[in-house]
Amino acid sequence: MKLRVPRATVRSIGTPIVNVIAGSWRIDVAADAHRRKLEESGRPFIFLLWHEVLLPLLWQHRGQGIAIVVSGGREGQYLADYAEGLGYRILSGSSNRGGMRALLGAMRVLRGGGMVAVTPDGPTGPRRVVKPGAVRAAQAAGAMILPVHAIVSRSWQLRSWDRMVIPRPGARVAVQYGEPFAVGPGGSGLDEAIRQCTTSLDTLEHAMVS
Repeated sequence: MKLRVPRATVRSIGTPIVNVIAGSWRIDVAADAHRRKLEESGRPFIFLLWHEVLLPLLWQHRGQGIAIVVSGGREGQYLADYAEGLGYRILSGSSNRGGMRALLGAMRVLRGGGMVAVTPDGPTGPRRVVKPGAVRAAQAAGAMILPVHAIVSRSWQLRSWDRMVIPRPGARVAVQYGEPFAVGPGGSGLDEAIRQCTTSLDTLEHAMVS
C-alpha cells in the first residue's frame, strides 16, 4: 500500500526542506547562448528534459513564468504544488490522464509567446522513451524545442521508474542546453522530431560527461 500524505502536509513540511537543500546547490550553466538566442528572437519554445533531472532544473528555472506539464495523479499534484510555489504555471495532464487538455494548454501558451517545459518520458515512463505530445504541441504552435540536461556531482537516486536524481546538500549541478530544433510539417516531420528529441538529449549528456 502506498502512503497517502496530505498535500497540505507536503507543502508545509516537504517544500521548505527541499528549498533549503536546493539553496545549497552550486549551479554552473553552460551553452546558455542557445537559450538566450531563442529568447531574443521572440519565438516560443519548449524546454525538453528527462524526468529524472526534473528537480534540479525546476530549481534552476524558478521564477521565470514557465508553464510545466504535470500529471493529474497524486504524485503529479505534489509536484504541481512545489512547482507553482517556484513560480511555474501548471498545465495539468499527461499521456494517461487529461493528455488532450495539457496539449491544448501548452499550445495556447506557445502561441501566446510563452515558454513550456516538458518531460517527454513522464509521468510513468518508460524511462527515456519520448511520447509525442510535446512534439505535436511544438509543431502546431510553430515553436522550437530546446534540449536541456543536468549532471549532478553528488545525489540520492530514487528507485522509481525514472531513477529520479535528488542532488545532495552542497552538490555541484552542471546545466547545459543543446542545439534547438524545429518540427517539420506532417507526419514525417513529427516522426523525425521525435527521433531528434532522443538523439539531442543523448548527445547533450555525452558531451557533458566526456
